[in-house]
Amino acid sequence: MKLKLSLPILLFFSLLMVFFCCISMAANTQNDISAMLDDTDAVLVTFSNGKTLYSENADIKLVPASILKIFTSLVSIHTLGRDYRFKTEFYLDKDHHLKIKGFGDPLLTSEALADIADLLARRIDSFNDILIDDSFFMNPIIIPGTSGYSIEPYDAPNNALSVNFNTVNFRRSHNGGYISAEPQTPLLPFILPRIAASSLGKGRIILSRDNDEIALYAGHLIRWFLKSKGINSTGRIRRGRVSETEDKLVLRYLSNIPMEDLITRLLLYSNNFIAGQMLVTAGAEMFGPPGTLEKGLKAARKYADCVLKIKDHDLDLKEGSGISRQNRMSAKTFIKVLEAFEPYRYLMRREGTVFYKTGTLDGISTRAGYIEQSDGSLFYYVIMMNTPGKSTKPVMKKILQLVSKQSSPVF
Repeated sequence: MKLKLSLPILLFFSLLMVFFCCISMAANTQNDISAMLDDTDAVLVTFSNGKTLYSENADIKLVPASILKIFTSLVSIHTLGRDYRFKTEFYLDKDHHLKIKGFGDPLLTSEALADIADLLARRIDSFNDILIDDSFFMNPIIIPGTSGYSIEPYDAPNNALSVNFNTVNFRRSHNGGYISAEPQTPLLPFILPRIAASSLGKGRIILSRDNDEIALYAGHLIRWFLKSKGINSTGRIRRGRVSETEDKLVLRYLSNIPMEDLITRLLLYSNNFIAGQMLVTAGAEMFGPPGTLEKGLKAARKYADCVLKIKDHDLDLKEGSGISRQNRMSAKTFIKVLEAFEPYRYLMRREGTVFYKTGTLDGISTRAGYIEQSDGSLFYYVIMMNTPGKSTKPVMKKILQLVSKQSSPVF
């Protein structure tokens, strides 16, 4: 006798087969991910409601590298505000000296200095000395993980008044001398001895903390832009302090880049200098100047504890860029960071449905972000590969396969 099945029953069994097929494929994908991981690697993938899709070593504290910048971005938004703009102030004193006070603007570039010169040209036509006031930050600020004397741009030292990321970009000219590698920035005689001493044919040199080089170079570059607008100077460039009661404020320049745009640049270029400026400024705003790394870390820990509910024993924080190998947090802890950063995920890099930030140190590869489904729902993911020689790329490929199976028709 032949058994006749109704259409609803056939549909039921078909869906049931699809369901078990999806379960089997998901299990195989999870096994593939597990096979890629050692004891010093961790992966955690969750639904946006907190339910875990995949977890391996999620409680182990590992080196986050540059994905830590997502956390530093949250600290800055919380402490300074999403529309915060860095400022730089210009004063004239009784002796007609121009005093310039920095407040940590990480994007005080040549383009910004040209704007400043335009604005000042409407207010003054001459001055005597330039006095640089960088007292809003305590000097020096030493970031763990940097040498302080590196030739790498990501090691540029932090300072309250810094121009062009405390770097100078140059190349050899046809006659054997040096010229600027950036058309918007002049190559000043002040810095030529340092360039010659580097023995480099092209590239960037990092301004040094020694001999007031950072402050003096800023003064020389600002004076060049002022002179180009017809503002003459008859004096020297030196350090000084602003007296808010005795000196006359002639310009308070607000950066045209608000905090959210700054974070976009931070995450896109993974700029350690920007991260340091943001964290130290957050500390100065919360606990008063001068800004120090310690105050910045205190502000970050307070935010982690009070807002993210991350306790001290779950977060080993030494600086804000991720360059220090002494930074430690678990994938489980970092998911809390992603939960808080979700409204700002559009500030991250994006490829198709994937939002991401990567981190790389020698022997370390990390990645964190979001995977967006067609219905708008999100998955959070954290990959922390602390085993030398391993990459997040094959793991991410498997995670995408695993997440795609969650959209398959299931009973």
